[in-house]
Formats: sequence, C-alpha cells, structure tokens
Amino acid sequence: MATGEPAPPPGRTIRVFLLDDHEVVRRGLRDLLSEEPDIEIVGEAGRADEALEQIMALRPDVAVLDARLQDGSGIEVCRQVRSNDSTIACLILTSFDDEDALFTAIMAGAAGYVLKQIRGAALVDAVRRVAAGQSLLDPEVTPRVLYRLRQGPAEDERLAGLTDQERRILALIAEGLTNRQIANRMYLAEKTVKNYVSSMLSKLGLESRTQAAVFATKLGT
Repeated sequence: MATGEPAPPPGRTIRVFLLDDHEVVRRGLRDLLSEEPDIEIVGEAGRADEALEQIMALRPDVAVLDARLQDGSGIEVCRQVRSNDSTIACLILTSFDDEDALFTAIMAGAAGYVLKQIRGAALVDAVRRVAAGQSLLDPEVTPRVLYRLRQGPAEDERLAGLTDQERRILALIAEGLTNRQIANRMYLAEKTVKNYVSSMLSKLGLESRTQAAVFATKLGT
C-alpha cells in the first residue's frame, strides 16, 4: 500500500458496485479491484435502470458509475442513489473531460469524479478514499472547479420569469431532492410541488428534472 493511502479498518471489506455499459471496461475494473484483499465486487450492471435497482438492493459502500451511458447517465443514478441512501458513496468514472458534467456530479452528491485515464493504483486509492468518507476530484479538473467557485453565481435572463418559490425548487432539484423531499422541506403538498416543477420547466424551456439540475448547476443556483 502506498504511503499516505488510507488504510481500511482491520477486517473491513469495501463492497463495490460497478456500472459501465462496456463489458470489457467492467471486466477490467472488476479484475483490477478484485485483486485487492480489502475490496469485494458485489454487483455490476450495464444499464442505468438495472444499476439503480441493484444498488438499492445490495447497499454497497461504493458505487463506481460511468458518467455517460446509452440509456442514461451514471450521474443521474448517483443523484437517485444519494437521495435514497446517503451512506452509499458514488465515484463517477468518465472518458470525457467535461466541466459541466463535473459540476452536475458534484451537485448530485458524488464523492469523486475521475477520468478513465487514471492509473490502476490511483483508482484503487480513490475507491478506498471515498469509502472512508473523503471527497475526491481528479487533479486535472480541480483547478477549474476552484476557478468556477470563485466566480460566484451567474445570472440568466430566463430566471427572471421564475417566482421565488420556483427558484427555491430549482435549487433543491439541483441538490438532488425528490418532489416529496422538496414538499417536506418547503411545507407544501407534493402535488403542489409537482405543479411548480411543471411550470418552472415550461418557463425555462426544459423537458426534465435532469436538465433543470444541469441548468441550475451552470448558474450556481
């Protein structure tokens, strides 16, 4: 184990789930991580819907999720997983150096975001770190994150058409909350929140909550 690498507690096995729509990549990840005595692969999937169902049933310590899938997004899977069980750490793994996806992942509650070009030992280290409760970003993208954060929120003319309630709901969607959770937070009926969401999406010219979350993330809402 490399110097400075977090050591798992004695006898503690890190249970990991893999999501990637390329079988060869999944196999490579499985082989790499399975070689470690303190890591156990408890499940894997090639589709977002299958992954979400299995993750919620298996309750792994870490879910390694491909950011872009043929049937959806590992980031959206992360958002839903974290909304249901915040004890599951999600590590986003992607081939694309995409700043918008990075911010969306952060807002979805991802503990880490690393590029697939990462070396094997570094990926193992990343899994151990997020399992230990640490946040992790790929060193290549961290400077841009800090730069974006220093710029502060941007204003968009489309926000002018939103009511204060709709703005609050947009911000809560970006945090990954469901309609029910938003209703509880704002002391509203779930049906009322649903109506607000529909109105907000229409005003912004968006089609889904995921698009709204990305929009909000870009603005720093």
